[in-house]
Parts: sequence; C-alpha cells; structure tokens
Amino acid sequence: MIARAGAGPLRRLVVLRHAKSARPEGVDDHQRPLAPRGIRDAPAAGRALAEADCLPDLALCSTAVRAFQTWELASAQWGTPPPVRHDPRLYGADAGELLGVVHEVPPEVETLLLVGHNPGLEDLVLELAGDGLDDAIEEVRTKFPTSAIAVLAWHGFTWDTLAPATALLTNMIVARGRKGGGT
Repeated sequence: MIARAGAGPLRRLVVLRHAKSARPEGVDDHQRPLAPRGIRDAPAAGRALAEADCLPDLALCSTAVRAFQTWELASAQWGTPPPVRHDPRLYGADAGELLGVVHEVPPEVETLLLVGHNPGLEDLVLELAGDGLDDAIEEVRTKFPTSAIAVLAWHGFTWDTLAPATALLTNMIVARGRKGGGT
C-alpha cells in the first residue's frame, strides 16, 4: 500500500536515466557523449515510453551532453515532443535536490519526464515509492541501469506535495535497441 494517499488528480513522474555514454580521453564528464549502445538504446526508450502511454506534458533534462542526446533521440520517436527545460541543477543532483526541482513544476503538468543521472535518480525513485506493482521496487534496488525508466504515480493538486513514500512505482522498464538491425 502507498504510505499516504493524496487528494487531487493523478500525476506521473517518469524518470529516465540517460543512455550509455562514452568515455573519450580528455573529455570533461559533463561533455561526454553517448556511446554507440546509447545511440541505439535512447530511441528504444522513447518507443517504450510511447508504448507504456507515458508521454510527458513537460520534460526536465540535465544539461550534460549524454542526457541531452538521450532526450533528443527518445523524443524524436513521438509525433510532437513536449516542451523541454534543460536544467543545470539536474547534473550531479542527489534525490533531495531532484525533488526540489520537481516541486517547482507548474500544476497544469500531469506527467513529468525527468532525464538525468545516477545515483540521484535511483535514490529519488526509491525514496518516493511507498509501494510498487509486481517486483518494480526490487528491480530498481537491484539495478537502475542506463536507459532505465521508472514510472511513479500519485495524486496531488500541486507538484510540491510529492513527498517520500507517497507514490506508487507502477513500472520499471529497461529499454534496449537492437544491435546491427536498426533500433
């Protein structure tokens, strides 16, 4: 059961960890691009979000190159991508900092996509999930790999009421593109 059921409309926080990145010599961490596997997996993440009916009203994306590229490739899979805000606070953020950014989201947004990095994203999902469907929480605890998607659902009139243990982890997806034969 969810620790505390809220009032208000159903909202969803969709958390997407950036796709697999490269580690080129002499390139600053913030500037690291996607690796070939990441270039295959990011579109698969976009398709997985569409198939799960989790397309966002707004996306918040880290300013790191690998997160930006993940967003671009994933959102290209949708007819009309939603607005995106590239927020430098998401790079290297811990769960508390991420939740602070989420709390600023306008109330008209019902589904929010957060594109960023571990360990902050994994910690945020585990902190917010009061319960989960099937074994979703255990899957996140075991590993939240690159291109992983977690979907948290909760009820609230505003995003600033989202609090620890108040959301239901409804889905955990690890999107992978196919090697060699397209994405």
